[in-house]
Amino acid sequence: MENNQPIIIKRVKRIAGGHHGGAWKIAFADFATAMMAFFLVLWLLSTATPEQKIAIAGYFKDPVGFSESGTPYIIDLGGTPTLAPENTLNPEVKSQPQPDKVTVDTEQVEGMAEQVEKERLELLLQELQNKVDENPQLQKFKDQILFEITPNGLRIQIMDAENRPMFDSGSARLKPYFEDILLAMADTIKAVPNKISISGHTDAKPYTGTGDFGNWELSANRANAARRALVAGSYPDSQVARVVGYASSALFDKENPFNPVNRRIDIVVLTKKAQAAIEGSQGAEPAKPAEGQNGADPAKPVDPNALPADQQPVPAHELRERLNLFDDPLPKPVEPGSAAPAPAPAAPATAPAPAPKQ
Repeated sequence: MENNQPIIIKRVKRIAGGHHGGAWKIAFADFATAMMAFFLVLWLLSTATPEQKIAIAGYFKDPVGFSESGTPYIIDLGGTPTLAPENTLNPEVKSQPQPDKVTVDTEQVEGMAEQVEKERLELLLQELQNKVDENPQLQKFKDQILFEITPNGLRIQIMDAENRPMFDSGSARLKPYFEDILLAMADTIKAVPNKISISGHTDAKPYTGTGDFGNWELSANRANAARRALVAGSYPDSQVARVVGYASSALFDKENPFNPVNRRIDIVVLTKKAQAAIEGSQGAEPAKPAEGQNGADPAKPVDPNALPADQQPVPAHELRERLNLFDDPLPKPVEPGSAAPAPAPAAPATAPAPAPKQ
């Protein structure tokens, strides 16, 4: 008997990538692109100037008139966008062009320059501290080197210790280790264009030498010895603005005038204001008086070797009036019938001082 029973084949349809499929990935990518464009528009609106916003509004109101203006772009990154008033359909939309030159206040410029200079000195301070920390020879003298920012600039103080003086006793001869400190700092200090001031200090102990040599001369000689060491370390001598000795007039430890820390060398990397205060008006040309002032005749030739008016010798009678040496500078009138006052005795003549020896 033939088997005519139908054969049923069941086919299972399998969806690739799971039961959700891959359509959601395309939708999410479109959503991310739309959000990026949205945030980009928000960023452009927040950073655009009022003139640029006016230009954008004019473009959407009248694209034809705006496109015939100077730039084909809505926001011209190379300049300020302007409208074409003769072609636009919206004459009420106007843009105010920004001036080509911006006026900057002088005090603002000086403040910015001081801020830049302060940051430069702070970087120099950090560089010097790193050099002291990284150099094994300088680490031994770390407690004798002090860095600080002052109104006059970056101050570097190198002080004596009880068992490690910088100089020989009563002398301006450098100790070898102090000379190594100055040589190591010279390369770093010369990296900035600021000039420096070098000052020497002593303690309150009187100098025991003979003659007129004292702590003032000793402190000045020690400051000059520090300058020579810096110059030997390739520091430009023209960058030294001042070398001065203070003796014991500016003690570091005022409560203990004989403390070894009072014997120190100060190196100040000057700010521009401090440098100008030190240099003063050196090299400045004196102001020329206007014609007709001070009785000067413009037609009369001027002697180039003549002293200026403020340095001319003052007559004796005018000098007495200026100094107010007498209570009654003018003679009192003599009453009739009274005797005339006796003349004042003449001052004894003094011999001229001998010329100094060369």
